[in-house]
Order: sequence, then structure tokens, then C-alpha cells
Amino acid sequence: MNEDFDAEIARTIKVLKDGGVILYPTDTIWGIGCDATNHKAVDKVYKIKKRRENKSLIILVNGFEMLGQFVDKVPDIAGDLFDSINKPVTVIYDSARNLPKNVGATDGTIAIRIVKDEFCSRLIGEFGHPVISTSANISGEAAPLVFSKISESIKKQVDYTVQLYHNLFMQAKASTIIRLSGNGEYKIIRE
Repeated sequence: MNEDFDAEIARTIKVLKDGGVILYPTDTIWGIGCDATNHKAVDKVYKIKKRRENKSLIILVNGFEMLGQFVDKVPDIAGDLFDSINKPVTVIYDSARNLPKNVGATDGTIAIRIVKDEFCSRLIGEFGHPVISTSANISGEAAPLVFSKISESIKKQVDYTVQLYHNLFMQAKASTIIRLSGNGEYKIIRE
């Protein structure tokens, strides 16, 4: 790994630990994020996006071990689903736990993606907490595919902008969304 990458991880973790909101490259597109276990930081994300709190957020984890800390039951089929789909997969699970109420849906479900992206995976692993992921735009507006298209309003409101990949074109690769019940039954919501 290069020094800049390591330094960027360290700076970003400091902001997250301090309850800050970050603008960062995810495994799909540029996102707004924070410590998913910090209620006040999550509130800041809703405010920046001008998003209604009854619309739940996605959280990113770095593997099945972390996933199990935030879901009552991870059905055995979850691993097969992740392995069989080549693009990022967001799974909606029953019964979120150990998360503030403002992260999950009102019915108790939670949308979680296990990231494979190197930056996100290392960030989350070294931070030790899941991170919120929501597109870097005001709710209802198009998600920007390049850093330069992110609105100045959002850039000014976050506490830190990750200084990597600013010239990289992020392909609009929305994650596949699957609703997975505790009994192992699943339904593809978005391919």
C-alpha cells in the first residue's frame, strides 16, 4: 500500500471517531457517510441530504463477522448470494440490532452491504464500526458519477472529504438489492 492511501485511511477514521460526516468513494459511487452506530452523526447525514428520516440508510460492513453484530440472524444462504453475484449486493435483513433507530427502517429491517472495495474494506476494518453509505447528492437529485459533479453545498457541509480518486469516473453501478428473511427465503428487489 502506498503512504497516501494509509494516511487517508487514518485521517478518515479520526473524523469518524469524532462523530464527523465524510464524503468518500464507495464500492458503487461517491457517498456521504458516518459512523453508523452514532445517532447524532446519522442525523447530520439526513440533514445534509435533506432526506426524510423515515427513509432508511444503507450501512457498509467489511465481512460476515461484523454483519453478525448488527443483524439478529444471518441466514446460511447469505454467503451463497454474495458469492454468486459479481457486483455489489445490498441485503435487507430482518431485525437490526446494536444500531440507532434512525439508521434502519420503521419495520426493524436494515440494509447492509459487505464491501469488497479496498478503500472501504480497510477503512471499516480499521475503524471497527459499520459506516453509513448514501449517495453524495440531495435527496431526489441525480447521483454524481465524478467527484467534480458533487454539489458545493454537500462538499461544504461534510466534515472531511477523502482525498483519493477525485479524477476517477465512477460507473453508475447501483448495488443489487435483495430482501432476505430470517428463514432463508429471498426476493430480488433490484438487479
